[in-house]
Amino acid sequence: MPRRRTKQRGLRLWPVGRVLTLAFTAALLVAAAVFYTGWDLLGAQDVKPERRIDSATLFNLVKLAFGVVAGAGALVALVVAYRRQQVDEDGALRDATRLHTERFTTAVSQLGDDSAAVRLGGVHALAGLADDAPTRELRQTCIDVLCAYLRLPYTAETDLPADNAAARHTYLSLREVRHTVIRLIRDHLRLEPEHAHSWQGHDFDFTDVTFDGGDFSAATFSGGTVSFNRASFSGGTVDFYRASFSGGKVDFYRAMFSGGTVHFGEAMFSGGTVHFDGAMFSGGTVHFDGAMFSGGTVHFDGAMFSGGTVHFGEATFSGGTVHFDGAMFSGSTVRLRAAMFSGGTVHFDGATFSGGTVHFDGAMFSGGTVHFGEAMFSGGTVHFDEATFSGSTIHFRTAEFSGGTVDFDTARFSGGTVDFGVAEFSGSTIHFRTAEFSGGTVHFDGATFSNGTVNFDGATFSGGTVHFDGATFSNGTVNFDEATFSGGTIHFRMAEFSGGTVDFDTARFSGGTVDFGVAEFSGGAVNFDGATFFDGAVNFDRATFSGSAVNFDRATFSGGTVDLSGVQGVALPGLVPAAGTPLPPGLTLPTDWQPTGP
Repeated sequence: MPRRRTKQRGLRLWPVGRVLTLAFTAALLVAAAVFYTGWDLLGAQDVKPERRIDSATLFNLVKLAFGVVAGAGALVALVVAYRRQQVDEDGALRDATRLHTERFTTAVSQLGDDSAAVRLGGVHALAGLADDAPTRELRQTCIDVLCAYLRLPYTAETDLPADNAAARHTYLSLREVRHTVIRLIRDHLRLEPEHAHSWQGHDFDFTDVTFDGGDFSAATFSGGTVSFNRASFSGGTVDFYRASFSGGKVDFYRAMFSGGTVHFGEAMFSGGTVHFDGAMFSGGTVHFDGAMFSGGTVHFDGAMFSGGTVHFGEATFSGGTVHFDGAMFSGSTVRLRAAMFSGGTVHFDGATFSGGTVHFDGAMFSGGTVHFGEAMFSGGTVHFDEATFSGSTIHFRTAEFSGGTVDFDTARFSGGTVDFGVAEFSGSTIHFRTAEFSGGTVHFDGATFSNGTVNFDGATFSGGTVHFDGATFSNGTVNFDEATFSGGTIHFRMAEFSGGTVDFDTARFSGGTVDFGVAEFSGGAVNFDGATFFDGAVNFDRATFSGSAVNFDRATFSGGTVDLSGVQGVALPGLVPAAGTPLPPGLTLPTDWQPTGP
């Protein structure tokens, strides 16, 4: 945001003759307008001519002449008084500015004193000058000097020479002055915008500042530009607890979080833009616990999470947009435990998960959209354990899972959409163990399973829809062992099973529909060993069995429908009963798979 231009002070008065001419002209125009308006309202038509002027009429004319003269004199006096008032106000402004400049010079000289006590006095003097500044521009100048003091070279405690008492004493004195500057800025940002001493809406430049502590708690950033570009958070505690970001721009571009603790707990992001683009989280702890993202935009684009811990526990995403596009998660622990996604948009598009841990455990996705499009999962662990998906849209389309682990264990899918369409599973382990699918839609359409493991062991499918339409299973393992299919619909239509293993061992089919229509089984193994079919429908309509090992050994058919009547290929082991033995209830086979022999 460009710096506001300082207005040029000083009077530019027109010549008095021109002013009086314009004043008289304006007065005549107003009088004429009033006269003709009254004439029209009274309905006057003609003026009766007088051939003789009597004494009364002459007296009235004299009074009118004196009235005109008096009015003209009053108008002149008014113009002169107004000009005098302008001159007096400008003189007062000049005097206030001159006094402010003298005090400003004294306060700035105190900031350069060797004594910490004198510097503290200079800090408070500058804050007082900002409050008393006759113009907004002079207040901004005082703020700029305070921020510039923080930008001066500074040695953090971690970089002090060992066993050097003098250096530590100097450090502690300087730290006290710096923390006082931060505290004064915070106090003024807590004031309501209407307050005469509020600094809301001004610019604050903390570029390259080293923070080893400081308190911005409950401050309101509602306008102007606040820059923490390349700032270093290397120790201590920097507190933005319950701070409000409701307008303007706050920039943490390429900031370094390498130690200490930074709190954004219960902060409110309701407007404006906050940038953490390119920030590096390599140590320490950053808290966004309980933060509310209800509007505006927060950017973590290209941020690097290589160490330390970042907490978003119980944060609420109800509006606005939060970007993690292109972020790199290579070593940090990022926790979004019990976070609530009820609106707005959160982007992880193109993010790289190569190490560390990202937790969405217990998160609630009831609205809004979360994007993992083109994200790369090559290492580390991403947890969605016990998460609830009841209304949001979660996109993993075109994501690549080549390593690491993504956990949806005991997650609940009761509404909304989770989309893994066209994703590539080439090495990761994806767990949906004991997950509950009772509503909503989960898409694996067009996904490629070429390595790694996807586990639905013990999952319950009681409603909603899960799509594997057009998916390719060429290697790796997909497990539905002990899964329960009691409702909803599972689609494998046009899926290609050319390698790897898909297990439905000991699964229970008690309701709903599992559809393998037009699927191609040309390699690998698809196992229904020990599966139980006693309700619902499993369809293999026009499926082709040309090379896969599809096993129904020890499967139990006691009800429901398992329809293979339209399939092509050789008979599958475990399905064709011995001659003279009727087919189990619900099982339908092609005519050329009928029992043979005596």
